[in-house]
Amino acid sequence: MFGLGLPELMLIFLVVLLLFGAKRIPDIAHGLGKGIREFKRALKNTEEEGIREFKEVLKDTENEVKTAVKESDQRKSNIENKHNG
Repeated sequence: MFGLGLPELMLIFLVVLLLFGAKRIPDIAHGLGKGIREFKRALKNTEEEGIREFKEVLKDTENEVKTAVKESDQRKSNIENKHNG
């Protein structure tokens, strides 16, 4: 885990304990957990929004391609009619 062994983790815990005290550590852990949950929720919402926007752009592009094909077919028919008529 990031190159940290048991001695390093114990030292970090000891420093946190000395800085904040035993009573504040649960509050800090609770706040950290809440922050992580909010971050994950925001990340999920962003991902869903990105997928939704991608689908909209894909649908718009599909409609534009269909319109271009129809116009091309009409021009082709007009050209063929001029040469045959």
